[in-house]
Amino acid sequence: MGFRRIVWRIAVPFAVLVFAAIMGLAWRLSAVAYGNHVDQLERMLLADARALGVAFEGQLDAKVVGEPAMQDQILRYAQSLGARLTLMDEDGVVLADSHRHPSTMENHRNRPEVQQALSREAGSHIRISETVNQELMYAAAPIRRGDDLVGFARVALPLTEVREGVADLRRQIVGTAVLAAALALLLGLWVARRTARPIRDLTNVVGRMSRGDLDARLIPTTQDEVGTLTEEFNAMGDTLRATIHSLEEERGRSRAVLETMADGVLIVGADNRVQLANAAALHMLDYAGDAPQGRTLAEVVRHHQLVALWNQARSRGEQAAGIVEFGAEGPFIHAIVTPLTNEEDGGGLLLLQDQTEIRLADRMRREFVGNVSHELRTPLASIKALADTLQDTVEDDPAASQRFLSKMDAQIDTMTQMVSELLELSRIESGQVPLHLAPTRPSDLVTPRLEQLRPQAERKEIELEVAVPDNLPLVLADPERAGQVFANLLHNAIKFTQPNGRIRVWAEAGEGEVVFGVADNGPGIPPYILPRIFERFFKSDRSRTGGGTGLGLAIAKHLVAAHGGRIWAESELGMGSTFCFALPCAPQDAPRT
Repeated sequence: MGFRRIVWRIAVPFAVLVFAAIMGLAWRLSAVAYGNHVDQLERMLLADARALGVAFEGQLDAKVVGEPAMQDQILRYAQSLGARLTLMDEDGVVLADSHRHPSTMENHRNRPEVQQALSREAGSHIRISETVNQELMYAAAPIRRGDDLVGFARVALPLTEVREGVADLRRQIVGTAVLAAALALLLGLWVARRTARPIRDLTNVVGRMSRGDLDARLIPTTQDEVGTLTEEFNAMGDTLRATIHSLEEERGRSRAVLETMADGVLIVGADNRVQLANAAALHMLDYAGDAPQGRTLAEVVRHHQLVALWNQARSRGEQAAGIVEFGAEGPFIHAIVTPLTNEEDGGGLLLLQDQTEIRLADRMRREFVGNVSHELRTPLASIKALADTLQDTVEDDPAASQRFLSKMDAQIDTMTQMVSELLELSRIESGQVPLHLAPTRPSDLVTPRLEQLRPQAERKEIELEVAVPDNLPLVLADPERAGQVFANLLHNAIKFTQPNGRIRVWAEAGEGEVVFGVADNGPGIPPYILPRIFERFFKSDRSRTGGGTGLGLAIAKHLVAAHGGRIWAESELGMGSTFCFALPCAPQDAPRT
């Protein structure tokens, strides 16, 4: 971790270089010193060997191996010189030795130093002595009497002192090298820190800018390259801040446009992975997973038609469009896939337009026309048939004619009621029906209509259960219109409840509202019909046989919405139905009318 910092990358190599240079010098000096010591020792030993040969020249004629007198003399000389001394005859036979008895020693004629002495009047050699088991330097000189060779004198001295001296020298040099390296390291650290301080300050400023502080700047403290770099960096920071500010403004505008668009937008890369998706697209696709960015298109859209449309546009390299249906009841999405030919990655733009309301409105329009035609065709056909019959019987059977006229009048009343309810529904939807809102007791909305319809329930022997407490909060409502909603729901409950059935009417306080309910134990409503019961002219097959225009629940829905309330229904086949609507509570300081 430490060598990732520039301070250590400067200081450590500098110290290592100094240490390596001193160590190289140390080894070179120690080698030179060792060579000088060896040369000096060689010269000294050769001088001692020549002096030894002169001292024993006259005693070699006897050639007696281990002659006591010579042996004693050799020992005294050896003690005096502190070296090993050896005398040999001209054939290499050892006559005397200071460390071993000559009789136990082999012929030394072939020793390297002896061979050199034969050819060069002197010889030396360094080796491990088998006699004393030490590394010795041997120096041999020939002993001559006139021109005749009479023997050899050899002097040997251990190299221990020489090597110890060289080792001591090396230790001193190594110590000096370590000290110099430490000083070099400290100096390198000081220089490196001074050199790296502006870079470190610059790094801190860069870190602050990367974390969003675009106003971070560095004051130049030097006039060198680092100072120039600091000035250029500050200028770059100013440019970067202006550029990012401009990009953020542009991105904010683009994001605002994307997030407020009613149309869904997805940008997909060449690898079929989503790069961007706005909230409208996720809502249309009913996507509730993690962030869609990075996921495949199939994971986000989860519809084979959209994926096929995307692949079609990619393969043809041109725009493709189509309607995608997510079910019989929608949503219906108009999808447009546009390849982004100016993009290097070959991605594309997927635009989604929700046409569910348009489709449903168109379907409701068609159904409305069909329902109106159906509802009008029946009374018109009845009136036509009655009129034709009346023409044939008006003179022959006055009583029958009167019945036919009564039936025609009833059919005309039905059509008149239908037209009136259509006009009223149209006025309510267009906001042309004024509401006279006033704080009203919930019981005032329920009781009058309940009493009005009670005889109808009694004729079918239907039991009415009423639970409308007097202490409920006041609601802000138009008593006439809100009462019309309740009457509509109660009338439907009575109509579809079998004789001897039971209807429960109740009201209870909610959060900022009062909920009214009408529950029956009739046959119930099929689940596939329940979502459509508040549509105009919508009637189940069983309801058509019971009369009515099919507009009552639609009128109730719009009246409740005009009050700022809500209406809903719950039902289970064979268990009855429950219709509820909620009206907002009146302000506590509002005057009651």
